[in-house]
Parts: sequence; structure tokens; C-alpha cells
Amino acid sequence: MSIEPRVLFWYKVWSKNERESTVSGQPEAMRKLLISDFLQMKQEGRKITMITAYSYPQALIVDEAGIDIILVGDSLGMVELGYRDTIPVTMEEMLAHTKPVVRAVKRAHVVGDLPFMSYNISMEQAVTNAGVLYKDGGADSVKLEGGQEMAGTVAAIVKAGIPVFGHIGLTPQTASLLGGFKVQGKSIDQARKVFDDAVALEEAGAFALILEAIPRELAALITERVRIPTVGIGAGMQCDGQVLVLHDMVGLFRRFTPKFVKVYADVYTPQLEAVKAYIADVQGRRFPTDEHSFTMKKEAVQELRKALGL
Repeated sequence: MSIEPRVLFWYKVWSKNERESTVSGQPEAMRKLLISDFLQMKQEGRKITMITAYSYPQALIVDEAGIDIILVGDSLGMVELGYRDTIPVTMEEMLAHTKPVVRAVKRAHVVGDLPFMSYNISMEQAVTNAGVLYKDGGADSVKLEGGQEMAGTVAAIVKAGIPVFGHIGLTPQTASLLGGFKVQGKSIDQARKVFDDAVALEEAGAFALILEAIPRELAALITERVRIPTVGIGAGMQCDGQVLVLHDMVGLFRRFTPKFVKVYADVYTPQLEAVKAYIADVQGRRFPTDEHSFTMKKEAVQELRKALGL
């Protein structure tokens, strides 16, 4: 590749001395991951793992499990807030969910998602809202959707000192313009558009890309072409990493399950059965028992009854 992408700035910011001071005394598996780590993982062919989390306990679990990147995604609108889609999600909601995730995390890189219409009006608006998630929310980077049309915005945010994670292919915030939640890039013209989007975002300074719902062959070509990591969701094995929505992979979101999701557990049913058992125990006077109760000495109870006039 003849043109060095602007994103390499982010890898060079961390000098050898800075990196050594950051990780001093910490085991490799425990230290906070840096953007430069993801470039190195791509170069070495090590897969990047990414998952969503929207709360303190969720982030504790996935960080302890060893996930590389946590996305506080606007998908929280559907899986946490009950919206029909991601469109109604606000900056205030994104900030409220980003903060507890950041507080929980020790190792993973945290990406804050810019919601619909928080970066679409002007570059000034985009930089301001990116700054909210980065400075006030504590996110390590921000994510926005869109390709060539968003390259200028990405460049402006990067210029302000905020790392940007790109998102192309199927972009849920503008799915209605793409014909719904459908695979993108199946025709030659569409594939070229997605490919050019990837190159444009790299040149604008994005440090990584999410490739959503595109043919695996196209994802492989993009991954080969760009020097920044690609993270796929419904984009095949050849991406540099993979991302899933936590609620999808553990069976918590039951409205629908996308084709690209592998369900690793069913944590919905055990919780449902636990609540049913609790209701039955309370109604059947089987809970709480002496095991779950506190007591007073009989003499103290008698004295208390007397003091209360009972």
C-alpha cells in the first residue's frame, strides 16, 4: 500500500516509553488495550473479539471473560430500552450507559456509539457529541455509521483528538434508505461502493471498521486492502475480528435473532423460571424461612411489645 493512512498517527502517538509506563507492573492479559494493540493483532493474524455491553454488571462479565473491545452500542435502544429500532436513542441515554461500562472495565477498549442525528447535522455537532462520549463518558473511542459521505466528519473528529471506529455495509440507523435490514454489497456496484467506503474512512483517520451484513468475499477483499482492523458482524471469517450483541448471543433478546448470530446460551429461560419459583414460594409461604430472617431474643420482644403498648 503506497499511501500511509492518517490512522497511523494513533499508533505513533504511543511511544515506546509511554507504552512501557502504561503497562508497568501489569501482566499482558490484564493491562488496558490500546489502539496500537489492534493494529498489531491484525498484522500478526490474531483475531479481535468485540461484544456489546450496556451496564456495569454486563461490562464486568465480558471484561473478566477477556473480550478485547466493548461496544456501548445504540442497539441498547432495542435490547435495553424497548424501542422498535435504534432511531429514538439520545445522547443522554448513550452517556448514561457508557459511564457505568467504563467504570467496570479494566482491560477492554470501550467504544461509545454516536446515536442517530447526533453527528449528521454538522461537523461541529459531530465533534461536540463525540467529545461528550469521549471526555464526559470516558469512552476510549467513538463509533459512527456511514462511508464516503462521512469521511469529512470522521476527519474532523480525529483532528479534535478523538479516535473513531467506522461502521459500513448495513448501517441500522439508515436501514430504511438501504431497503431495510438486508445484506449490502451483493451487486458489483454495491460492492464497489462498500469497498470505496472502507478506503475513504481509513484515509479519513478511522482506526478500525465494522463491516455489517456484507458478503464474506467482499469483507475479505476489504480486509486485505485496508491496513486498519476490520470487525465483522455477518461478514464472514476473513475479517480481523468479530462482534455480536450480547443479548443476542445469550438468548436475552427474543424479538428476532439475525442469521449471523450464534446463540451460545439461554439465560432468558433460567431467569424466567427463577422468578416463577420465587412467586410460587412467596404465595405458598415457603419464603422467607428462618434461614433468611433475623431474630430478637424473646425478652427483647416482650419488652418491645410492652413499650409499644401491644
